[in-house]
This record gives sequence, C-alpha cells and structure tokens, in this order.
Amino acid sequence: MAISFLQKHKVIERNVMLLMVFALLVVAVGGIVEIAPLFWIKETVPKVDGVRPYTPLELAGRNIYIREGCSLCHSQMIRPFRDEVERYGHYSLASESMYDHPFLWGSERTGPDLARVGGRYSDEWHRQHLTDPRSVVPESIMPGYAFLADRNLDLPHIDRDLTALRDVGVPYSDDDIKKAVTDVLTQGDFGDGDKAELAKRYPGAQSRDFDGNPGRLTEMDALIAYLQMLGTQVDFKKAAARETAK
Repeated sequence: MAISFLQKHKVIERNVMLLMVFALLVVAVGGIVEIAPLFWIKETVPKVDGVRPYTPLELAGRNIYIREGCSLCHSQMIRPFRDEVERYGHYSLASESMYDHPFLWGSERTGPDLARVGGRYSDEWHRQHLTDPRSVVPESIMPGYAFLADRNLDLPHIDRDLTALRDVGVPYSDDDIKKAVTDVLTQGDFGDGDKAELAKRYPGAQSRDFDGNPGRLTEMDALIAYLQMLGTQVDFKKAAARETAK
C-alpha cells in the first residue's frame, strides 16, 4: 500500500500541470477555512469597555507622532511575556488599536515601548524630554523636538481627518466632525469651550494646557495630549476583578 501511494505521488511530482492543480486546490481549501468564518461573525476584534476614538487633539498629536517617525523607534505592542508585562504593564489588546489607521504596534525598540506611557510621567517631564531628551534620560539617543513648541497647531483641516477615519469605520458622528476645531481648542485649554460636554463624547479625555504655554496652542500640546492618553482607556484592574468574580 505504501509503495502504491509513493508511485501515485511520483506521478503527481512528474506532471507539472497535475502538481499545479493539486497545489491550487490545497491553497484554496486552506484559504476558505481561514477566511470563510469571518463572514459569519460580527466582529473580528471584540470591544473592550473604555476604548473610544481619539479626540481631535489626540488625533492631531498622533499625526505628528507618525510624521516625526516616533513609531520607528518606539513600539506600542507589549507582548504577553513576563519580562515585558513586568516592565511595561498589561500586554496589548487588539481592541486598544481598533481605531488606529494605521496601527503602530511594531517590534522595533530603539526606545522603550509606549503602549502604557499615559499618566506615567508629568506634562513637564514630556516637555523636557521632547525638548532635550538627555536632560532627563542621559543615555538617550533620541533627537530633540524643541521646535514643536514653536509651531502653532494646524487646525483648519482637522475635521477632514475625522471624516477620512469615519470612512474606514471609526464611529465619529456628524456632531464630532462639526465640532472638531472647537474640541481641539477646548481640550487644549484654549478658549472657554465646554469641557464637560467634550468629556461626555470622549470619556476620559484630559483637558488642560499641555505644553506650559497657555498663550498658544502648539504641536507640542497635541503630541503630549496623545502620549498622555496611551494605555489609559482600559481599566485592567476592574477587568481583572470582573473575571475573578465570574
């Protein structure tokens, strides 16, 4: 029986067309097995309490973060290994990046992972670190970004960013898009906007002067607002307590 099987296998190996047909069949079956189930489930990434779209100011900061290449040296992906969890915090969940376009998980760590950097340092620490990295981390090889504090934040086009993200599935409402510029000013403590109303639409949004210069709204404000939000949306202690209760 084994010899018969080997003989048949040789026939397939020696016939290019036959081998190609069988290879295509195997790939097709494997593809169907992996892809077909996705059409019968509502979501491939389960939602987690607390995860929300970025505020316009946080989104502007994220755009600057990408523009300046920060994601090339800092990952936002804590893997479920003991050493990583002990150093950075709870491992990353897919749901935390469900509104990221593009996502910034990565694996390069010239600098530390930033998935849980929000609230770990003060605004002043971030300002100093971005201005002169070696003043707070002597061994750092990161370039300085002092110029961000001298650049006014570009506001007129922020609503277009929200519109583009809504087109790919981020649940921004018409009201969110209409109020985008106002929301940026409100969260940056620039003007007299309604912070409570902003927090209602974006739970947990931090509103204050982030760059230490209340006289203007800068790219430094936006970037720090983004950094201070990273990893703060999911309350892992409450989640763990619920799991224990079950």
